Amino acid sequence: MKVSVITLGCKVNQYESQAMLAQLASAGFTVCDAAEESDVVLINSCTVTAMSDHKVRQTLHRARRKNPDAVLVLTGCMPQAFPEAAAELHDADVVLGNSNRASLLPDIMKYLSSRHRVVDIVPHDKAPGFESMNVSSFFERTRAFIKIEDGCNRFCSYCIIPYARGRVRSKPMEELKKEIAEIAANGYREIVLTGINLSAYGQEIGLHLCDAVEAACEPDSVARVRLGSLEPEQLSEDVIARLSRQKKLCAQFHLSLQSGSDATLKRMNRHYSTEEYRTIVKNLRAAFDNTAITTDIMVGFPGETEEEFQESLAFAKEIAFAKVHVFAYSRRPGTKANDAPDQVTQAVKEQRSRLMIEATQQTKEAFFKEQIGLTEPVLFERECDKNVYEGYTENYTPVKAHSGRNLSGEILSARITEALTDCCLAELES
Repeated sequence: MKVSVITLGCKVNQYESQAMLAQLASAGFTVCDAAEESDVVLINSCTVTAMSDHKVRQTLHRARRKNPDAVLVLTGCMPQAFPEAAAELHDADVVLGNSNRASLLPDIMKYLSSRHRVVDIVPHDKAPGFESMNVSSFFERTRAFIKIEDGCNRFCSYCIIPYARGRVRSKPMEELKKEIAEIAANGYREIVLTGINLSAYGQEIGLHLCDAVEAACEPDSVARVRLGSLEPEQLSEDVIARLSRQKKLCAQFHLSLQSGSDATLKRMNRHYSTEEYRTIVKNLRAAFDNTAITTDIMVGFPGETEEEFQESLAFAKEIAFAKVHVFAYSRRPGTKANDAPDQVTQAVKEQRSRLMIEATQQTKEAFFKEQIGLTEPVLFERECDKNVYEGYTENYTPVKAHSGRNLSGEILSARITEALTDCCLAELES
């Protein structure tokens, strides 16, 4: 039987999709790219916003329409956080959450034998600890993702994720080292460590994120190690100093900001101030050469005044981010912020989004210009145009270079010659 996956959401979801495909492949399924040609279609859902749920429903409807005879499996965050709503999505033949993905194959086989819908969602408090997953290869990827942490204990006032993912759970070091060794043996040059709250790795088992970074840097064949999104307040001076001793660790840090206004951060139930964030950025830039600081910024959070937005805008300009994901607050039923007073109008959200995007686009372009003249190792990923290959430097600057041969998967020195709006151009060093 043929199986394919449609992944919605974050890098952790991407890793888990790969793990589910590997699980089914080991049971004799054939992995394919096209959902229309598959006997089984997995839909790995996201539920971070109400719009995410809408996209899940659309994706299910589209998959059913295009392949009416396929077995549709809905899994991921949406059914875990909202089991009753997910159970009502009758386009799905099998529905299971995040906490019991080991039941994926048995549930599919149960449906195939009975043709009766299977709804199998186990609450996190009845599930075991960190879900054992091992992915040794990634289809059409030059870098390997490893999920080392799941869950979150923070309960930001706008976020449903603690309900979708449960509390912090960390990958045991023995399992992590085994997965790293297998990935290194399969020729991947870059490892990206990911998690729902990556900074919290190890806190419940006596380990620290630095331990995971050091383990990932150990194999000789691994050239780079990169970190996924981080909560900033975990990055003390001692932690930054320890991380800086790992020369394979890429100088790119995605520090989730959300707002540059202290008043807004407090209502969000974020656990740092703008002054603390500023200090962390300063320390990172002192410890790592040519480091890129990237982030997420939300506009239009309930109660955000014009003054608070201007503070956030000014802070974004001051930090001079290399890249920013700007998004407007979206109400998420089940969270404290959903019922908060002083909801911001859609028109104001759109206006603030435009202003923040314009400002952070300027800081991104300024960062690209700072790269001109530098010679950097680039991990080339794919041919984006005829004889033009796209890749990334250690600080995640996107680079394009001409070559008459296939560069995919190679790390090559390239001199950056020009900065465009969304990438840099470079010439390969001879």
